Amino acid sequence: MKRRKFLLTSAALTAFGSDLMAFPIGKTEGNEGFLVKAGEARHGKHTPFKGVNPNDLKISSKDTLGQLSVFEYIGMEKTGPALHVHLEQDEVFYVVEGTFLFQLGEEFHELGSGDTIFLPRNIPHTWIQTSDRGKLVYLLQPAFMMEEFFQTMHDLGRAPTAEEAQKISLDHGIKNVGPPLTLR
Repeated sequence: MKRRKFLLTSAALTAFGSDLMAFPIGKTEGNEGFLVKAGEARHGKHTPFKGVNPNDLKISSKDTLGQLSVFEYIGMEKTGPALHVHLEQDEVFYVVEGTFLFQLGEEFHELGSGDTIFLPRNIPHTWIQTSDRGKLVYLLQPAFMMEEFFQTMHDLGRAPTAEEAQKISLDHGIKNVGPPLTLR
């Protein structure tokens, strides 16, 4: 009887323990919480999108054991990324200011201030700012390597060639599958 109870208890604890492994265990950076002021980036590193559009990290993967990254994008021009697929992560965009056209698969969605869109991994998507000025807050879950992707693109100091963009993207879990949207 004791052996049976031991085996059942061991099996239950093993099953329970395996559920815990779905969540990383460890120490996050700081562990006390933090504040990132408007116009500032976490760790003081700015990584503008296409060189001129502020794209600041607000919550780092180091703060969340790799589970989440949060960015604030301020659009100074009507632009957006190539049509792409994230192989390892989902994205959520919240429009703070301005208007944007998002493509998710074959569907197009016009978003304005206060709108939110969920972009699941492995579904092609892109967006373009349609107003003169725009602001997005977006998160990636899990964080994977987006912070490093933006830093690598920024460190180039110039627009990458199509081949460079695809290599850098693939190195960071993104596959470019088409051109960016354009406004007619």
